[in-house]
Amino acid sequence: MQFGIFTVGDVTTDPMTGETISEHDRIELMTAIGLKAEEVGLDVFATGEHHNPPFVPSSPTTMLGWIAAKTEKLRLTTTTTLITTNDPVKIAEDFAMLQHLSNGRVDLTLGRGNTGPVYPWFGKDIRQGIPLAIENYHLLRRLWREKNIDWQGKFRTPLQGYTSTPAPLDDTPPFIWHGSIRSPEIAEQAAFYGDGFFHNNIFWNKEHTEQMVKLYRQRFEHYGHGAADQAIVGLGGQVFMAETEAEAKRRFRPYFDNAPVYGHGPSMEDFTEMTPLTVGTPEMVIEKTLSFADYAGDYQRQLFLVDHAGLPMEQVLEQVEILGKEVVPTLRAEFERRRPAHVPSDPPTHESLVAAGPDAPHHLVTPAESLVGAGTEGH
Repeated sequence: MQFGIFTVGDVTTDPMTGETISEHDRIELMTAIGLKAEEVGLDVFATGEHHNPPFVPSSPTTMLGWIAAKTEKLRLTTTTTLITTNDPVKIAEDFAMLQHLSNGRVDLTLGRGNTGPVYPWFGKDIRQGIPLAIENYHLLRRLWREKNIDWQGKFRTPLQGYTSTPAPLDDTPPFIWHGSIRSPEIAEQAAFYGDGFFHNNIFWNKEHTEQMVKLYRQRFEHYGHGAADQAIVGLGGQVFMAETEAEAKRRFRPYFDNAPVYGHGPSMEDFTEMTPLTVGTPEMVIEKTLSFADYAGDYQRQLFLVDHAGLPMEQVLEQVEILGKEVVPTLRAEFERRRPAHVPSDPPTHESLVAAGPDAPHHLVTPAESLVGAGTEGH
């Protein structure tokens, strides 16, 4: 199972000091926690994509390329890449280049984004969000799997004899996760292609998460990719840890109460009860994280948010250290102990996809149609 951290790159005033970090310093913090993640043995670093203040990560591949150059094992991904407002031709080029530069240590999570105004900024209509996600992703699959493409769709200019360059490393496209917190159509899309489904459940109750993941699992099986419990699932979470629960609450409460995404709503205790947020000891984080599988099933990737709400760099790096050294080793062992033998431990990687060979379903533009055609529908 893969464990890692993800950042949304918010620039939020520290409520304890009244100071607001500069965009430059915030970007340096994001890259620092990426390097720290590898140092303490985490598997994955992920960055979001935003195009409006107070967020700074507008160019994920630039940041991930920098981190790739300074790491050796860390897997690099996004949470999420906007499949609606980015041109799929540019996504194909950028991430294929990153895949080469990182020696295959890259996958990406596609999503529609959560900022409405971004659509007109990039010439798109938010009312077409779902159709854009569906059409653009199908074109992206073709760009990474075919040469000399003739293509015509609804949302961009036609392509005639087009070949994306560079081609994916080893002719093996990066593994794709589809990120969604509320759209069943995206769960359906992930299931159709046999891709991963990332449910960033940090603001959602477990009943909602269970419903979304269950839908994806059922449709994954319907399309013939395997049993429902073998579907590839990733979850989010956010934590703040200290030696005692009281100390963790004392230190994190000012940040929770003032953060734009948290404060002025449910109390920290109520939010902790309703969502994956854990504020307490490493043992409490382990206990609650293990409980995610009770309603989402055995899954393959767990990402934690630790660098938000104006937390200063030294505290963020401390959290990454605790995660890597005190939390993840136990989580890794306990998740594997309870996982049935037929359920994948890890999501597909570049290495596993290359080993599967050129005839594996991953290399098909529409793998579900192939599997259904082979008579495996419903298995």
